[in-house]
Amino acid sequence: MTTISKTMVSKDMEAKKIRVEREFDAPVEKVWLAWTDSSMLDQWWAPHPWRAETKSMDFRPGGFWLYCMRGPSNEAHWARVDYQTIDKFKHFEAMDSFCDENGIKTSALPSMNWRNDFQGLGDSTKVVVNISFDKEADIRTILEMGFELGFTFAMDNLDALLAK
Repeated sequence: MTTISKTMVSKDMEAKKIRVEREFDAPVEKVWLAWTDSSMLDQWWAPHPWRAETKSMDFRPGGFWLYCMRGPSNEAHWARVDYQTIDKFKHFEAMDSFCDENGIKTSALPSMNWRNDFQGLGDSTKVVVNISFDKEADIRTILEMGFELGFTFAMDNLDALLAK
């Protein structure tokens, strides 16, 4: 069975939510690992020519992933993902925030709550990401920063990684 590999992004500005859906030709265990293992995340998370570089990762409730998006001119944009709930192979929730290289969050850019759901469909997996924001201005800021295109490219990277 071949899965249609197209990232679907929907935005609800009034509700302050973004929903991303994508199916991958890989079992849920493999897709889950790509989202929860830093060595795999570093291979797909950033849209080319950018790359993700993990400084530290502790994937458990109360743990966090500290990483940077490194640009082609060696510029670094830091972020941290604070894990809240984890139900292995099913879903996890986390708060995603911009920060400095030490993980100190900045208030200059918005934080966002992510809920990632994984649905095993035999040999393929559907991933649904629901992202919510505190204010409509926050969702607008993230969209103006190029989230939709950048995350779509990253999901294409994940599709290519899973095909290996």
